[in-house]
Amino acid sequence: MADPLFPRLALIGIGLIGASIALAARRAGVVGEIAIHTRSPATLKRAEELGLGDVYCSTAVEAVKDADCVIVCVPVGACEGVAIEIGPHLKTGAVISDVGSVKAAVIRAMAPHLPPTVHFIPGHPLAGTEHSGPDAGFAELFQNRWTVLTPAPDVDSEAVARFTAFWRALGANVEAMSAEHHDLVLAITSHLPHLIAYNIVGTAADLESGLRSEVLKFSASGFRDFTRIAASDPTMWRDVFLNNKDAVLEMLGRFNEDLALLTRAIRNGDGDTLFDLFTRTRAIRRSIIAIGQDTAAPDFGRRDHKPAE
Repeated sequence: MADPLFPRLALIGIGLIGASIALAARRAGVVGEIAIHTRSPATLKRAEELGLGDVYCSTAVEAVKDADCVIVCVPVGACEGVAIEIGPHLKTGAVISDVGSVKAAVIRAMAPHLPPTVHFIPGHPLAGTEHSGPDAGFAELFQNRWTVLTPAPDVDSEAVARFTAFWRALGANVEAMSAEHHDLVLAITSHLPHLIAYNIVGTAADLESGLRSEVLKFSASGFRDFTRIAASDPTMWRDVFLNNKDAVLEMLGRFNEDLALLTRAIRNGDGDTLFDLFTRTRAIRRSIIAIGQDTAAPDFGRRDHKPAE
């Protein structure tokens, strides 16, 4: 068997993404030892019960000791604290990354606290479910999904290539781009849809009790899909919106302008405008299916996954 890409991998945080990385990396044979740290003793114990790692550490400093790759899998707002804690203890030549869905803010928060002797390669696996915690992890999470890397131009190219190979071994497609471009793209593809979902479900929650119970009872597929998205981790999404404020506000402004046009079309009985929009958006859906980022199945390609035994 070939030598692993990273003899020791440290995961700081072991929720859905961290657990899935552990399972996928182990299956792919790209790591040797896996060290895990999380702030919650109960979560750390559960990770051990699930067999997600080899070493279970009560401190982040212990986990990153001699680690060749460190992936910070905590909410965006907690990244700076982790960087401050682990910075002085990182191995020379180690790759340091994260999984946050905001990149510019994470770089601003972490980079000043990391030594120049490590390779900082921020990352974002564009994969997830509405479930959280180590039990939610599964090795197939990243299969045929994109992972975006946003290293600075001066980061060692060999380190970037090795980390790219790591993610590809986990089943992901990998692309590099600037942090600012990533944040703008994700504002429309992920952040704004979540904001809309939270708002629509919140509107239903604020209805008078009789109407609200009927909304729940007779919820059709559209509303059910919104509730799935709105069930995502509240801490993570609070941090996303606070840390990608400018890009989200820009896309929210565009959305509000388009919504105003739709409002006028409905009020004025303008069927042509409505039909044209629905035709264009239908084509977008078909394009997403055509490039393999979803399926036409009734469950939109989602499957139930059993937790690791």
